[in-house]
Amino acid sequence: MGVVRLFMSMSLDGFVADRERDSSALYPDLGDLRNTAALAETIETTGAVVMGRRSYDMGDTDEGYVDYEHQVPIFVLTHRVPEVPARHDPSRGLTFTFVTDGAGSAVEQAKATAGGKDVQVVGGADTARQLLRAGLLDEIHVSLVPVLLGEGLRLFEEVGAEPRRLEKVKVVDSPVRTDVRYRVLR
Repeated sequence: MGVVRLFMSMSLDGFVADRERDSSALYPDLGDLRNTAALAETIETTGAVVMGRRSYDMGDTDEGYVDYEHQVPIFVLTHRVPEVPARHDPSRGLTFTFVTDGAGSAVEQAKATAGGKDVQVVGGADTARQLLRAGLLDEIHVSLVPVLLGEGLRLFEEVGAEPRRLEKVKVVDSPVRTDVRYRVLR
């Protein structure tokens, strides 16, 4: 049975984007990142993806999602469905479902589609916080980048007053990032 895992890059001071909502400082190694063991494992074990609308819009470029690492069904949590979905190749397995009835519904649909594989939550911070508050995350995989942004969009802000215990599952160190995976204890 797969897990619902948050997978986000974060600055050492806890930000997933700077004050202009730009996350490029967290991906100085984007080309190399695609060749890491951590991402290869994630791609292999992923059956579906959940992301927020802002993250979806970031990928809605001329290239779209044609070369996106996760060629699986993507469930986009949103208040408004786009008229035309981002460019993608459905023959490779990537499809978009726009979910307007809440984070729980997005996770439920993704789990049903994942076929026993993992559901990756890849962005953004608001989606991650909603799932954490609702108790819908099984694991948190943070890719710590050695940069201090100073201010911006914090990942773990407003996640509730109750402490959440985590258990370390795995640590993978590379020259430009440290991947730490935790199990969310219930």
